[in-house]
Amino acid sequence: MGTFNQGDSMSDIENRRPGASAQSDTVKLVYLLNFASFIVGITALIGVVIAYLKRGDADALAASHYTFQIRTFWMSVLYVAIGTITSFLLIGFLILFAWLIWAIIRNVKGFIAIGEGRAMDDVNTWLW
Repeated sequence: MGTFNQGDSMSDIENRRPGASAQSDTVKLVYLLNFASFIVGITALIGVVIAYLKRGDADALAASHYTFQIRTFWMSVLYVAIGTITSFLLIGFLILFAWLIWAIIRNVKGFIAIGEGRAMDDVNTWLW
């Protein structure tokens, strides 16, 4: 919790966390849209549009997550395209399964980090 000031209400004190971003709710929304995309694919597209629109005005914490989410989206497009094209060779199904595990790990890692008020360490990584 943050420091207590004379005029602070209880809700002000409860909502204050070290390193928390005022924009973390939108970042969390994009992660949730990414999770939903495993069932309803279009939500990832909605999430990446939000990330692109919000990244320019975001603070450093939120911007790191938006960049991480945007890169996750485009790498997912690449992996899914390769997996789909090669699925007739059966190796595509392995690629798609590996992509699913990779995407879940990246989104869980990012969701936990924003929940703890931490920026993403390496937004340019191809791993997690």
